[in-house]
Amino acid sequence: MNKDSKIYIAGHRGLVGSAIVKNLESKGYANLVYKTHKELDLLDANAVKAFFEEEKPEYVILAAAKVGGIVANNTYRADFIYENLQVQNNVIHQSYLSGVTKLLFLGSTCIYPKNAPQPMREEYLLTSPLEYTNEPYAIAKIAGIKMCESYNIQYGTNFISVMPTNLYGPNDNFDLEKSHVLPALLRKMHEAKLNNTPKVEIWGSGKPRREFLYSEDMADACVFLLENRDFKDMYDESQKEIRNTHINIGTGVDISIKELAQTIQKIVGFKGELYFDSSKPDGTMVKLTDPSKLHALGWKHKVELEEGIRRVYEWYLENI
Repeated sequence: MNKDSKIYIAGHRGLVGSAIVKNLESKGYANLVYKTHKELDLLDANAVKAFFEEEKPEYVILAAAKVGGIVANNTYRADFIYENLQVQNNVIHQSYLSGVTKLLFLGSTCIYPKNAPQPMREEYLLTSPLEYTNEPYAIAKIAGIKMCESYNIQYGTNFISVMPTNLYGPNDNFDLEKSHVLPALLRKMHEAKLNNTPKVEIWGSGKPRREFLYSEDMADACVFLLENRDFKDMYDESQKEIRNTHINIGTGVDISIKELAQTIQKIVGFKGELYFDSSKPDGTMVKLTDPSKLHALGWKHKVELEEGIRRVYEWYLENI
């Protein structure tokens, strides 16, 4: 990419997109294009077609998605599969039609089977059933990966798919019903501290282990791949079948939900009790990525979890 290349970031206001915009701007990319949902509804195929015909972006970062935690994924199942499929179909197909030089599609490590071996390698995709609570979202993201692969194979496009682990950072969603576990815990404990609440209730046993990646690290990995790697770098050319060309973006380090809660409690300064409601679902017990493919391509994370949580809490205090 050149510093004046026209780059379209879909989903620029979200956790992922805003971190990528910040990273690109810090590196001197000045020709960035983005639209709010009101300006461009990515569910509208005709509107997306008109946008690509008018703007003609050279690079596309598809970070727009309907996302949420266990409750949201399990409650709004139809919304999650429909909206994510529709957005992906519109943006990826128009990127092909308009001759985009390179596209980066962002998914999630929930694409892997519920009982995948740990840590999860790219080749474990589609080897056994998915976790039920987020199956519609995961299937949509798997379709996105296969769409990128298929367009590359059939049409010679250069579409890359990356699967970040659990992300957290500035501009996260702190809604208690729809957010992921880390921002939800941070908000709960902050409000409990302010209100002198004696106890914070946490869904599940606290035993599941999760991996967390700071959003600005994730953005750096995405920009690194856009600048330095192509689809042909994602698989062995001797393979008869081209599959599993996506790339995990993670730390390769996990922590239990209980340990995470205790770390957030310490950073926030909440002095009360943590109550784990084991009658509520835990989800997958272990979910850890193997980022060795990304490491081999030349990138590794920099921000460790406790430092990242401190940064997020400072951002929360300044912005919420």
